[in-house]
Amino acid sequence: MNKAQSRSATSADLFSSLAAFLGLGFGSGLAPKAPGTFGTLAAIPVYLLLQPAGSSVYAVVLLVSIVVGVWICGVTARQLDSHDHPAIVWDEIAGYLLTMLPFSFSMTNLIAGFVLFRLFDIVKPWPIKWVDQQVHGGLGIMLDDLIAAVFAAACLWGAIWFNLFGLFA
Repeated sequence: MNKAQSRSATSADLFSSLAAFLGLGFGSGLAPKAPGTFGTLAAIPVYLLLQPAGSSVYAVVLLVSIVVGVWICGVTARQLDSHDHPAIVWDEIAGYLLTMLPFSFSMTNLIAGFVLFRLFDIVKPWPIKWVDQQVHGGLGIMLDDLIAAVFAAACLWGAIWFNLFGLFA
């Protein structure tokens, strides 16, 4: 099944396993419209909880979320019988956390990182689109979002470096 043919994910799927609960973004992936955006919104409290822990803890949690995320997304995709079901949003959570890794907390950074990550995840410029179409399984589900995160972080870094619009302190 592809995205267009996939069945709807349900609350029964959400609570069927820990992998599905995480893969469906604690339930945010069940949003009927824009589940990827809701999944990224679900990443914000995770990001905020990690901020006081320091950069080393943040990096370790991020690394674990990426490595385990390949398994989480693969298991959830098989459960939903879909290559990359729209309700699978663990990749958005990990992607947003990767986007924000190099930056100190500020509301401007939080919002700009969110907007830039969603932009690259939705538009999927090369090579993101190629990876999305050619790399399958849990790795493929995760990898396109991780590349989108690197693009978003690079743009955010540039915006901060050049102090675009005077928003970045």
